[in-house]
Amino acid sequence: MKIAVVILNWNGVALLKQFLPSVIQYSPEATIYVADNASTDNSIPYIKEHFPTVQIVKNKENYGFAQGYNEALLHIDADVYALVNSDIEVTENWLVPIITTFEKEPNTAVLQPKILDFKIKANFEYAGAAGGFIDKYGFPYCRGRIFDTIEKDKGQYNDEKEIFWASGACFFIRSNVYKDLKGFDNDFFAHQEEIDLCWRILNQGYKIKYTPYSTVYHVGGATLDQGNPKKTYLNFRNSLFMLVKNLPTRSLFPIILSRMILDGIAGFKFISEGKWKHFWAILRAHFSFYGSFLSNYNKRTTKQQLHYYKEKSIVYKYYVQGGKIFVN
Repeated sequence: MKIAVVILNWNGVALLKQFLPSVIQYSPEATIYVADNASTDNSIPYIKEHFPTVQIVKNKENYGFAQGYNEALLHIDADVYALVNSDIEVTENWLVPIITTFEKEPNTAVLQPKILDFKIKANFEYAGAAGGFIDKYGFPYCRGRIFDTIEKDKGQYNDEKEIFWASGACFFIRSNVYKDLKGFDNDFFAHQEEIDLCWRILNQGYKIKYTPYSTVYHVGGATLDQGNPKKTYLNFRNSLFMLVKNLPTRSLFPIILSRMILDGIAGFKFISEGKWKHFWAILRAHFSFYGSFLSNYNKRTTKQQLHYYKEKSIVYKYYVQGGKIFVN
C-alpha cells in the first residue's frame, strides 16, 4: 500500500523545523510531501537544505486548507493520503495500525488516530480527540472533547470505533474515494471541510473509523487560534454550508431555521461577555450564508444520510443538563 504523508504549509518554517523531523523519523512506510500554499518566508529553501528527501508541491497562491489540499493532491500518486497539520508530532509506528486497518477493511474510507495535546500530553486535543460526531443541528463534538471541556486520556477511548467525522489535523483517506468525491469543498476555505467530506463519504456507504493504536500530538491553533473572530466566522458559516448540502430534504428547512435561532443565542452570549468581534463574525457568517445559499443547495446529491446524529442537541445537553463528557 502506497502512502503519501502530505503536510500543508503556509509561512510555517518554525513549525516545520520543530515537527517535520518526527514525521521523517517515524514514517519509513511513506513518501513525505510538503504542499506549500505560496509561502513568503523561507520554508521551501529550508526544506530543500535540511530535509532533501521531502518532496515539495508548490501551489500558486494561498488557497487555504480545502483548496490547498485539493490542488496539491492532483500531483501526488498514492493509495492513501495522510493529511497532516504542520503542528503535529507523530510517534513511532504510527502508520502501522493505519495500514493494517485499510488492508483488512476495504469499506473503511477514512481513519483518524488518537489525537492528544502536545502541550499537555495526558489530555485529548480539541481538534478531533478520539473521533467526531455532530448533533441534529450540525454542532460538532468529539469523544474526549465537548465544546471547551477537554478530557484526560485515561484509556476510556481505547477502542476502535466507527465515527461520523475524522479530524483534518490528521486525516487518512483512500485516494480513490477522495478523487471520486472531488475532495474538500473549496468554498469552505478552512474549518469543517473535513466534516462535510466525511458526511458525503458516509452517504456513499463507506465507513469512517477511529483507531487508538496510532497516536499523534497536536499543538492546535498554530495557524488560527481559538479566540480569533475569523475562526468564529468560518466555523459558523461553514456549518451552515454543510447542513444545506447534506441534510435530508424533509428536515432541511426546519433544522436550518432552528440553527439560525441557536446562532442568534450564541451571538447574544458573545455580546453579554463583551466579545463584540465574535458577534459581528456570526453576523457576517450568516450574510455570507444567505448569499451562497443557492450555490450550496445545488451541491446536494440524491443520497442523503438519514441517521447522522447521536445527540439531538449537544448544546442543550452541555449547557442545560450539564453533560460535559461523551457517553458512548
